[in-house]
Amino acid sequence: MKKAHLFAAAMLTAVSAMPAHDARADDLTLCWAAWDPANALVELSKDFEAKTGHKMSFEFVPWPNFADRMLNELNSGGKLCDLMIGDSQWIGLGAEAGHYVKLNPFFEKEGISMDDFIPATVTGYAEWPKGTPNYWALPAYADVVGWTYRKDWFSKPELQAEFKEKYGRDLAPPQTLEELKDIATFFQGREIDGKTVYGAAIYTERGSEGITMGVTNALYNYGFKYENPDKPYDLQGYVNSKGAVAGLEFYKALYDCCTPPGSSDWYMSEDIDAYKSGQVALQMNFAFIWPGVNADPNVGGDKSGYFANPAGPDGHFAQLGGQGISVVSYSDHQDAALEYIKWFAQPEIQAKWTAMGGASAMRSVVEAPDFPDKTPFNKAFLESMAIVKDFWAEPSYASLLLSMQDRVHKYVIAGEGTAQEALDGLVEDWTEVFEDDGKL
Repeated sequence: MKKAHLFAAAMLTAVSAMPAHDARADDLTLCWAAWDPANALVELSKDFEAKTGHKMSFEFVPWPNFADRMLNELNSGGKLCDLMIGDSQWIGLGAEAGHYVKLNPFFEKEGISMDDFIPATVTGYAEWPKGTPNYWALPAYADVVGWTYRKDWFSKPELQAEFKEKYGRDLAPPQTLEELKDIATFFQGREIDGKTVYGAAIYTERGSEGITMGVTNALYNYGFKYENPDKPYDLQGYVNSKGAVAGLEFYKALYDCCTPPGSSDWYMSEDIDAYKSGQVALQMNFAFIWPGVNADPNVGGDKSGYFANPAGPDGHFAQLGGQGISVVSYSDHQDAALEYIKWFAQPEIQAKWTAMGGASAMRSVVEAPDFPDKTPFNKAFLESMAIVKDFWAEPSYASLLLSMQDRVHKYVIAGEGTAQEALDGLVEDWTEVFEDDGKL
């Protein structure tokens, strides 16, 4: 009996010596897309597990299936995900449908300030309604569409001389979209190092969001607006303005003149493959690919350069990407999930996140004096994040996106009708969605 008492006493001592959190340790599942940054987050999260005793699991879904899989999970009230790193466009649905926990009380309690994050990411990833201090996520991964170029090809003396004679300026990263098109035209069908190359890999994919995430980089800069700035959901003359028509015509002209054969349904992975295999001089893609390009044995290092989406005749914007991290309202472990948010929001964790392959939206990280020179692409990233604009984040965003994908792809890729007809049709589609939502 004495041994039993001693054993019991020893166990009591051991239990009492454990951190209090171990008595309520939870298993948490974080849901996100399957890509390199997610793998980095797995490694980063080991710090959270060690400090809290909670066990992290992860559900990662490939990008082409990510939205369907996770929106179905949310819409069904599923309990798979305690934490969701959802696309910026989901924030309206997450808030209005009750999928996400409102974080304002938690932020106030823990002293987490949205002033500590890049303003555009707060608006894009966290706020609903837009422009109001109502937060449903913490900015998690900052991303934006930018451009990669073959710096080694641009530096060839014979190409520099030929380009300058033809266009009257140096062969260098473009300042305008028209200059970008000139460069793409210059390289289209050219032979370099015994191989036929092409001008640009751009987004053309129809099935998910690809061509929308691409064409907006032209539309915004030619004057396209989602709505009347003074009258919400007033679309006529903004979505289909004269400038918007010109922007859509530009994107079609870029596709027609300067893309590789067979590129009628390309998105992130296809553009990466075309660039890394030496097919194209320019690549449109989200900035998340830049570390991989820089490290690539064939096109990395000094062979590649990076620049922000060039300006157009009526603006200078780039399509926002990236995501915020939210607590799912159906989770049985909301307190532990909020602990994860608190941990992730620490400046030192955000700095580690970026160093490990993430992309922090925290100002203390990206505004550090040494940040622009830490990588060959950080300067382009900062310039890009300063000019971002995003697609609709309405609860009916999926219907809005489906219409745009269809209208734009039919005109740009299939050559059906005119740009004006495509955008007029888009106004009709979107108006019907907002009427059905009771917003018109």
